Amino acid sequence: MKILFYGDSITDMGRNRDENAQEIWRYGSGYPFVVASELFRENPLKHTLLNRGISGNRIVDLYARLKEDVWNEQPDVLSILIGINDIWHEAAWKRGVDIERWERFYRMMIEDTLKRLPDLKIIICEPFVLYSPLIDDVYAQLKGVREYARVAEKLAAEYGLYFLPLQKKFDEAAAKYGVEPYLFDGVHPMIAGATLIADEWIKLFREKIEK
Repeated sequence: MKILFYGDSITDMGRNRDENAQEIWRYGSGYPFVVASELFRENPLKHTLLNRGISGNRIVDLYARLKEDVWNEQPDVLSILIGINDIWHEAAWKRGVDIERWERFYRMMIEDTLKRLPDLKIIICEPFVLYSPLIDDVYAQLKGVREYARVAEKLAAEYGLYFLPLQKKFDEAAAKYGVEPYLFDGVHPMIAGATLIADEWIKLFREKIEK
């Protein structure tokens, strides 16, 4: 089974884009690596994992590279995590994607992909944010990602896709141990944050897809 992770820096996490690089470097240091380590523990030959996260991406960037990075790879499972940059880029540089356009591009991405890969299983991961002093100047805007998350959840339900909730899990973890051990700047995962995402991802995968 081929699994492809698609998204921004939260997925990218410093991955080596050279397909000739050693396997371990191609996953980056985030949740795709943690997922790979868990799935390969049982059988290193059962699954093929690809990381196609690119730091700084917005929904429009994912749509623009769909053919090269998703359709051409013909995965069995596509996992998408996107949303925070669509707001952050607006707050910082006035080049974000408003929620109406975000929904429109997400819908196009889903529909166009399912036309080409009708048997594809798609996991839509909930975008998230926690407060950190490092993003104090934009946190009021970044909290809007929770509205984007509701759109993502709606689209998953509408198209019969799998939705992976994450915000509540991060809220609960941060209430217990603080934000920084999970998301060092309220957005990008530390090891504990990457593991939290991976644990929830693997649970959904095993219960609903791999069964």
